[in-house]
Amino acid sequence: MSAAAPSTATKESIVKLSGIKKTFWRGKEPVKVLDNLSLDIPKGSFEALMGPSGSGKSTLLNLIAGLDKPTEGTVNVGGEMIHALSEGGLAKWRSQNIGFIFQAFNLLPVLTAQQNVELPLLLRKLSAAERAKRAQTALRIVGLEDRMDHFPRQLSGGQEQRVTIARAIVNDPKILVCDEPTGNLDKQSTQDILQLLLVRLNKEFEKTILMVTHDPAAAECATIIRKLDKGQLV
Repeated sequence: MSAAAPSTATKESIVKLSGIKKTFWRGKEPVKVLDNLSLDIPKGSFEALMGPSGSGKSTLLNLIAGLDKPTEGTVNVGGEMIHALSEGGLAKWRSQNIGFIFQAFNLLPVLTAQQNVELPLLLRKLSAAERAKRAQTALRIVGLEDRMDHFPRQLSGGQEQRVTIARAIVNDPKILVCDEPTGNLDKQSTQDILQLLLVRLNKEFEKTILMVTHDPAAAECATIIRKLDKGQLV
């Protein structure tokens, strides 16, 4: 695949949101977070979502990832109308289609890097040998083949985030959703993680990546930058 930014003009949409409204309740007071929002995301794109705190960025990401449902509207991801799925159906769908990368690494300190990466595979009917093989492959992809037996306390912040990314891709998801993935990292680690997301996972493996960030420099790595304000794309 070419190192040039991929063209989205002729690519099919992997995410289609239509007429999305999301309202939370603070006691008896409604708080409108997303207001009649529609969005198409091309397959294989790397998109950054920016906006002030409270603008609805994480809420939008959660709707696309099947962690929440809209108050109104439809959410079509990979041809599946996920807003209509049951909670059990959503959990199964997420395990097969979505990889999560957050600001907090959320690694279990008593498990090695390989064991942390294997965790999502415990939900599938795989042998221990197959789980180990897939986890080792994911760790090789993120450049940590020499740290498989290390515990989180023995890793740097950048290495911990690489383990998190390996865990996110071990099920070969269609979409990676990233909520401030570089928020806890120093400058060099931030650059390394962004290069991993852009060059290896997006361009080489053609993963669709959706990233919420407050960092303009991080957003510049994306193919498309979208800005959300007061529940609407601007």
